[in-house]
Amino acid sequence: MTKYKEVRAEIISIGDELLYGQITDTNSQWISQELDKIGVRVVHRSTIGDSRESILASFEAAEKRADIILMTGGLGPTNDDLTKPLLAEYFGCGIELVPEALEAVRTFFEKRGRELTDLNRMQAHLPTKCLYIPNELGTAPGMWFEENGKKWMSMPGVPHEMKNLMLQHVIPKIKSQFTLPNIYHKVIKTVGIGESWLADLIKDWEKNLPSHIKLAYLPSLGQVKLRLTAFGEDLFSLKNDVEIEIENVKPIIEKYIYGYNKETLEEAVGRLLKQKGQKVALAESCTGGYISHLVTSIAGSSDYFQGSMIPYHNQFKNRLLGVDNKILESHGAVSEQTVIQMAENIRKQFNSDFGLASSGIAGPGGGWAEKPVGTVWIACAFEGKTVTKKLQLTQDRMLNIQLTAVAVLNLLRICILEKTE
Repeated sequence: MTKYKEVRAEIISIGDELLYGQITDTNSQWISQELDKIGVRVVHRSTIGDSRESILASFEAAEKRADIILMTGGLGPTNDDLTKPLLAEYFGCGIELVPEALEAVRTFFEKRGRELTDLNRMQAHLPTKCLYIPNELGTAPGMWFEENGKKWMSMPGVPHEMKNLMLQHVIPKIKSQFTLPNIYHKVIKTVGIGESWLADLIKDWEKNLPSHIKLAYLPSLGQVKLRLTAFGEDLFSLKNDVEIEIENVKPIIEKYIYGYNKETLEEAVGRLLKQKGQKVALAESCTGGYISHLVTSIAGSSDYFQGSMIPYHNQFKNRLLGVDNKILESHGAVSEQTVIQMAENIRKQFNSDFGLASSGIAGPGGGWAEKPVGTVWIACAFEGKTVTKKLQLTQDRMLNIQLTAVAVLNLLRICILEKTE
């Protein structure tokens, strides 16, 4: 693997409104994605309030960490917008009127039939050490600095203005001034195993990864994503190297892998059903139709989804779904015996290869000592067999519904593979 110099970037978002939660910082995520596309590694992101001390400290720390420092926000003409004067202070320079910038601001207001005020004119006063970068979509210019081998860019926080500056000016300048490596990502999607157990299974494989391939664990609801990131000069070689490592780890964790990159669990299950020409139907109680929603959110699900029933109360479990009243009375709705009958009967009624069922106590009320909130039974019925599983989840209602959905879909995935084998 050819040696290359890693190019590191830092993103600083400035504004009290971000810290107060009044505005969501979508800029940093978008900038990170764009930098990743060109092989620049973001090593740090920070959100700073409108405070002189905080902003200057963030500048100092960023200069030590990164080759490229990208800032958004704090460029308005009012007294609480501190980015421009503090950049001038940090770089030890004055602020002067830039005629080209003034003309751009004047034109901006004239096109909109508005008067250029003295406050608006201040937008055209820039630090003398910066390169003026025109903002075609707004009044706050971009400012590019080069100091001590580091590149700095200050941009407005308005998303569409920032994105235009990045795509039209910043990305081209970075490409022209740095020899950039390629960065290649591939994500392995796993389900049915926790992060720590997964890490223990693959620890030897992880330890032997080549130095140019990094591994990250990305846990989410009931799932863990393994992101492999390769850095280098030849993209084809990087892809090949990552595929080799995936083939090396698959024998260890193959039963937990359901897909790669952006594929969701419901997409993966649908793909399996479609490949095998099989059908599924659902009987949902505690999940209230949420699993059916996930399944039918996938285009083409009519090829394998027969339908569902939501018999929320026991009388409808009996009357519509055919669950035996004696079972409901002796074992309750939240029981293995009940979900077995729910899964088997929904399979028969909807003429399906697989019948799925969920019944539980989603919360926050309704639990007791024997069956606390978060107790859920799920089942998958197919020809000659019904598989069940008991879940002990959380006190949060929506979280319990989502975790149950993941568990049910994964149980279906396992049963499809078992039936095939």
